[in-house]
Amino acid sequence: MTTKTSTKGQPEETKTSFSYTAEPDSTQMEAENKILRETVAQLQQELIKYQQPALMICEVVEAIDNNRHAIIKVPNGNQFFVNVAAGCETLAYGDSVLCEQKNLMALKKVPPMKKFDIEKFVIIEKPTMGWDQIGGLADQIRDVKEVIELPLQKPELFKKVGIDPPKGLLLYGPPGTGKTILAKAVAASTNSTFIEIVGSELVQKFIGEGAKLVKEVFQLAREKAPSIIFIDEIDSLAAKRIELGTSGEREVQRTFMQFLAELDGFKRLDNVKIIAATNRKDILDPAILRPGRLDRHIHVPQPTGEGIKEVLKIHTRNMKLSKSIDMDRLAKEMEGFSGAEIKSACTESGYFAIRQDKFHVGQKEFLAAIKKVKNSEEFKENQAHMAMYG
Repeated sequence: MTTKTSTKGQPEETKTSFSYTAEPDSTQMEAENKILRETVAQLQQELIKYQQPALMICEVVEAIDNNRHAIIKVPNGNQFFVNVAAGCETLAYGDSVLCEQKNLMALKKVPPMKKFDIEKFVIIEKPTMGWDQIGGLADQIRDVKEVIELPLQKPELFKKVGIDPPKGLLLYGPPGTGKTILAKAVAASTNSTFIEIVGSELVQKFIGEGAKLVKEVFQLAREKAPSIIFIDEIDSLAAKRIELGTSGEREVQRTFMQFLAELDGFKRLDNVKIIAATNRKDILDPAILRPGRLDRHIHVPQPTGEGIKEVLKIHTRNMKLSKSIDMDRLAKEMEGFSGAEIKSACTESGYFAIRQDKFHVGQKEFLAAIKKVKNSEEFKENQAHMAMYG
């Protein structure tokens, strides 16, 4: 309290102001402390994780003393006799296990590690191409259905007869005749996993990696059975073996031998079917052509006569054509064309119509397109080398 003197000399009292600060709510403080304690605990756990050394992935060679000890192989190839943790699952040869880096104690069994990302070969969205979209290959379609489709859909038929269905087939013939299209159609018609590989993808840089990749591909196919493995351009992997050659050629041969071992080794293929395609059957190694491996060899030739007309109708199905189109004459003009060249001629005819601001393709545009395809360098080279395609 303060005093103030009046003008008359008499002291008088004045009002005193006091300020009060509200004490924080105890409930709010407890909530904040709880959040802080949880944050500190979480940070401590993260700090412990940073301080822990990484575990090493090793391969089990042998389990000893009822899973109390084991012989493991570390990534550099050395082998060690180590202890096995009490909570570790039962170990067996070939298992992958997590080990401490200092004393190499086996702590936990983990799923087998795959060196390659082989899941990328699996076709998730199956092709929508049906058998009705293939023309001029009635005999080839029947053979493919018998070897691939029938054993997967009706395996009991083969058990009743008492025979084993073929393991796979080889599609060979000139480029552009429909080998890959046949594989796409059988993939769409069967409820199976479709694994597509180009032969050159199986050839790796370092020794043994190609063979390992082949093994993992077949292992994946068995896990996802029923399945179909389609290997395009098989000649890049299965060419005739020679005694002399570079280290790269020897590695290709090692990969090829692993492929042969997977085809008719101790592990049955069961519901795994193989489709291989090539333009050069003449350079393939006899080992892959013998019965018991790729049992059926299906020649996919260039279409002729009615076959050309069927292919032409398929490729012009969605085109707007003039009523004056003579399909018989067009088919005769396309004699010697492959299926791919027939499709190219249909596309070129559409371009000729677009250049003239037409919405329908007529006979004139088709004849011009056929002439253009015949005069192309690719067509001339294909005709010159037709003999090598079997």
